[in-house]
Amino acid sequence: MPDVTPDICSTLSTRVTGVGGSHQSIPPSVVKLWASAFGGEMKSISAKYSGSQLLQKKYKEFERAVRVEEIDGLQLVKRLAEDMEEMFHKKAQAMKRLVEAAEEAHLQHEEDPDLQYEYFNAVLINEVDDGGKSVELGGDFILQPNDHFNNLSVNLSLSVVQVPTNMYNKDSAIVNGVYWSEALNKVFVDNFERDPSLIWQYFGSAKGFFRQYPGIKWKPDEHGVIAFDCRNRKWYIQAATSPKDMVILVDVSGSMKGLRLTIARQTVSSILDTLGDDDFFNIIAYNEELHYVEPCLNGTLVQADVTNKDSLSLSLSLSLALSLSLSLSLSLSRSFSLQFNQTGRGSVCSQAIMLVTDGAVDTYDPVFAKYNWPDRKVRIFPYLIGRESAFADNLKWMACTNKGYFTQISTLADVQENVMEYLHVLSRPKVIDQEHDTVWTEAYIDSTLPQAQKMEDGRSPVLMTTVAMPVFSTKNETRNRGILLGVVGTDVPVSELLKTIPKYKLGIHGYAFAITNNGYILTHPDLRPLYGDGGKKRRKPNYSSVDLSEVEWEDRDDTLRNAMVNRKTGIFSMEVKKTVDKGKRVLVLHNDYYYTDINGTPFSLGVALSRGHGKFFFRGNVTVEEGLHDLEHPDVALADEWTYCNIDEHPEHRYLSQIEAIKLYLSGHEPHLQCDKELIQEVLFDAVVTAPLEAYWTSLVLNKSENSDKGVEIAYLGSRTGLSRINLFVVPDELTNQDFLTAEDKEGVFNADHFPLWYKRAAEQVPGTFVYSLPFNTGSENKSVVLASTAIQLLDERKSPIAAAVGIQMKLEFFQKKFWTASRQCAALDGKCSISCDDENINCYLIDNNGFVLVAEDYTLTGKFFGEAEGAVMNKLLQMGSFKRVTLYDYQAICWIFSESSDSGRTLLDPYFAFFAAVKWILTELVIFLVEFNLYSWWYSDLTAKAQRIGRTMQVPCDTEYPAFVSERTIKENTGNIDCDGCIKSFVIQQIPSSNLFMVVVDNKCDCSMIEPITMDPIEIMYILYWPEAGDCVAAHNESLKCERLKFQKDRRRPDTCHPFHPAENSIECGGALGLTPSLMATLLCVLLALLPR
Repeated sequence: MPDVTPDICSTLSTRVTGVGGSHQSIPPSVVKLWASAFGGEMKSISAKYSGSQLLQKKYKEFERAVRVEEIDGLQLVKRLAEDMEEMFHKKAQAMKRLVEAAEEAHLQHEEDPDLQYEYFNAVLINEVDDGGKSVELGGDFILQPNDHFNNLSVNLSLSVVQVPTNMYNKDSAIVNGVYWSEALNKVFVDNFERDPSLIWQYFGSAKGFFRQYPGIKWKPDEHGVIAFDCRNRKWYIQAATSPKDMVILVDVSGSMKGLRLTIARQTVSSILDTLGDDDFFNIIAYNEELHYVEPCLNGTLVQADVTNKDSLSLSLSLSLALSLSLSLSLSLSRSFSLQFNQTGRGSVCSQAIMLVTDGAVDTYDPVFAKYNWPDRKVRIFPYLIGRESAFADNLKWMACTNKGYFTQISTLADVQENVMEYLHVLSRPKVIDQEHDTVWTEAYIDSTLPQAQKMEDGRSPVLMTTVAMPVFSTKNETRNRGILLGVVGTDVPVSELLKTIPKYKLGIHGYAFAITNNGYILTHPDLRPLYGDGGKKRRKPNYSSVDLSEVEWEDRDDTLRNAMVNRKTGIFSMEVKKTVDKGKRVLVLHNDYYYTDINGTPFSLGVALSRGHGKFFFRGNVTVEEGLHDLEHPDVALADEWTYCNIDEHPEHRYLSQIEAIKLYLSGHEPHLQCDKELIQEVLFDAVVTAPLEAYWTSLVLNKSENSDKGVEIAYLGSRTGLSRINLFVVPDELTNQDFLTAEDKEGVFNADHFPLWYKRAAEQVPGTFVYSLPFNTGSENKSVVLASTAIQLLDERKSPIAAAVGIQMKLEFFQKKFWTASRQCAALDGKCSISCDDENINCYLIDNNGFVLVAEDYTLTGKFFGEAEGAVMNKLLQMGSFKRVTLYDYQAICWIFSESSDSGRTLLDPYFAFFAAVKWILTELVIFLVEFNLYSWWYSDLTAKAQRIGRTMQVPCDTEYPAFVSERTIKENTGNIDCDGCIKSFVIQQIPSSNLFMVVVDNKCDCSMIEPITMDPIEIMYILYWPEAGDCVAAHNESLKCERLKFQKDRRRPDTCHPFHPAENSIECGGALGLTPSLMATLLCVLLALLPR
């Protein structure tokens, strides 16, 4: 990651000093006695009810029947890449069949301007008028819930057609396109029958309509609007065009005022929306001089990722605001082409200049002749803002002679449609070449589609990638015009990728991940695309461009990332700090990474295996009869998200549970059922070995006289194959924590990309010890639970695989009573104890190996970090080495900021609200032209901007640094003294045997409140600091940091194909001339053209 400026305010001032001597008032021997008594009783209870000793014994009995193998990570990642390649290839082949059918249907179709055709409109199906009759373009459309489509009501025989609200449903071009594309229905159905794992298939037309299969009902928003336009989706743009290098030139002269300025701003915003991660751009504002909107980016292009687009868009807004009253003073002194050639920046493919202006007095032929003719590699796209047409011919000439396209934008409602024209021009070379490039998008969430909206009502949005291919006109008479008909695509949920990954082969801490050619994450267990505690989750603004280096941040040199971006195959190793339990705990591991590319896609795949037990796997062997008998026990469950058998492959298997599918597979009567034979063999083995626990737990329940420990509620087991067993010691309604071991408890169950939290933590403890933990939702009501779990090793060796983990859930109140009882014991013969936790002058705590409080006299401290309650003691423990601080980084954080700026973005992005704003502007001009600014600003603030000058808080992406704490295993006990302004505060810390817990007894006679508490609060990493009082030097330094971050570009790999221009291209269709006003300096255009390579 780039260097950062440290937050001076966050520097911890050490104010605690140790004082030796005889101030110790707490006898360490007494504390050791308490710890031993509590540890012994908890070990006895945990072992008894979990059945850990019985299970360890059973695995020992099978020791001779198992074979331990070291995992070949490189071979594993190659096999996974091949599996993913096959899956991706099937999706691409389905799209190829759609392309062929679409092009053939269009070839056979003759355009009929008078064609009348009734089709199923996605919004109007099953709608009736006041008389009860079906509305036009509606009709009866059968919809039935389908579990493969998340129980949404769909029609598996037909597709529906969606037309954007701002387009006419029965426009001739749309009706003709809908008519010939009906031929896709048969292919949609055939594709789904060939590959039942397919979900949504669609065709996005260049005319604007969107055909979707299976058919589903679309509903407008609360304003009666459906803003979805397939042509501005990334999958459409990426498939239709090649990567782009673009300079956006914006006129900010005095004539660009009022609504014109607003339209210009929205035009630039719409252009930016069409740019993706493979594109590069810059924005230049001009009046009488040339001004880069971001001065530090003069002479260079930047990648069009979300962060850069937002940054330059904001800079443009500031430039536009200033241009109404000031003349911007920044200018360039050297041409871009020199720096471009030196740095190698850009896509090095299609090149374009987008000219947003309200006039040009000349055609500047000498400029084009010098810099762009005869090759015309740089296309010019003028956007005429306003209604005047005095100089429109000049702008159209510039477009036509430079293979571009000219459009005029008079209202905000016209922006979207006119901006889209440039994409069809850029698609011409690809169409003429007849290159049906298969493209894959980065991971994204499309919440605009009806299926996404309905799914979000009940679950988190689905992260997906889309495979798309362009559809061309193959008619000979239009060949040189390069007519793009549209784009076909299908969505592939990231969860489908995870199904191909054998989690049991990756070990407890292992995982697989994939990245794009830009280094952005496609799937990774540490990717967090959503934010929000409780309620509806929201997408983070930059969720789709999280770089691998932001989650594997320990790789400071990007060695792993760059190797994967460059499609290499290899091995990399490093020590990592993996956070668990909502980021509050850390596991320090040494990972080996294995990586290779996925052929036919822009993706690379990696596998991480942790050293030690994570590198070993064992095979057991039992008969099918034995295994099935024990697998069918009622207390057995298999990991929901693991693929034992592929029940999605055929519709008749979708209603099977995994256990039912395994039985069917082993019966041999279902040859079409695809299963993981190796995994099934191992899960049968685990079922047999763990079966005795069921009888053991049942005996504990039945023998009520033995069950004197009423606080134990659940016993549970999980094995390396995702098999779990659960036994309740109380009726379900009496459970303190109803969510534990259910789908609601995401970290507590086997998921597609991780083992349960209690399993992972147990695996890192010394064999035979229990890990005790407390959920972080504990409150002062003291109604929470404590979990105790331990790992079961197969062998006594250090590198032995972990076979399983078992544990119990007990009431926190029960656990705490055991602690307070143990702390009242003493070894005095007369029974008179020297100290007790009941004494007013001492405080007793029970903390875990990460410093979190499980027991304290003040119940409100339960679940809190110990450093918040006893800052001086925690600081001393860090000094003595009993605990160590681990610095962590979160590059996907969300921070609250206070904003006083006006919020004008929302309505500017909505062309329908903007339409009414334009009407108001026109009416204002009709009333009085000379006071346009005064009246316009009155209307504008009311309808278009909805400016809110009042301060408000908002959440924005940020990077944070925060600490975690880990105990030092080798230090079992310690004592310390702290000087608090002359008063000596003493304490004793003692490890609880066979656990991850520590008893801390603190003398509270001294007031140490002057020593600040130690917290785990994150601190935002401030890349750009604003200290006006610090002077110009600091301001310049901060501006330099900002500039470095904007210019900083990690390694990326350009897409394999590029179609920038074609010699046979017919550029006669280059827009229509309507009008213009002010001027564009010829010298300015000279400089602009120098920005692009010759």
